[in-house]
Amino acid sequence: MEHRVVAPGIREELRNMTRRIAKQGYFAVLPDMYYRLGTLRFDVNRRDDAMFQCMRAALNSLSIAMVMDDTSGIMGFIDSQDKAKVGPLSCVGYCMSGQHITAAAATFPHRMASAASLYGVGIITDKEDSPHLMLDKIKGELYYAFAETDRSVPAHIPGDLKDMLKKHKIKHELKVFPGTEHGFAFNERAVYHTLAAEETWDKMFALWERTLK
Repeated sequence: MEHRVVAPGIREELRNMTRRIAKQGYFAVLPDMYYRLGTLRFDVNRRDDAMFQCMRAALNSLSIAMVMDDTSGIMGFIDSQDKAKVGPLSCVGYCMSGQHITAAAATFPHRMASAASLYGVGIITDKEDSPHLMLDKIKGELYYAFAETDRSVPAHIPGDLKDMLKKHKIKHELKVFPGTEHGFAFNERAVYHTLAAEETWDKMFALWERTLK
């Protein structure tokens, strides 16, 4: 099975999800992951092979270290805002950013009280900077949701990650949602699964209620 990651980056769909978080009273920030490359905007519903190649190139332009540097900058920005309370933070990542929220929880353990990943990729790899190698540094609570059918996540990853989280005694919840495909929480995609998506929202809001308030 071919493992392909489509990472279209910032878009209105993600802005709407960020607004949903903000409406619950949180100070929410949506980063443009590809800002180093200029202004990139992909219409995921019209993607073809040519667009996929561009998205793959954009994704490959990033490294864990670069995203952690950006995360540090975002944290500084949040701390400078009058409407944001200084204290514990959380982060959520979809698809390409499952690796990033895991790394952020490990890189900033005294700020990241929790982190959530939905059908995250790149969490366990053979690279030297693979996030799973940093699990021992995490102090916060983690939530991972995976799709049952996912060309971007090898089938063994959820089980392997679950074992590692237990080994490091990290407070966590991990679930593989039956009958879902990669991208099931994106309501503009054909694979959108209402019940699974709403359950992940409920879990994340409960996570933030426990760890941020």
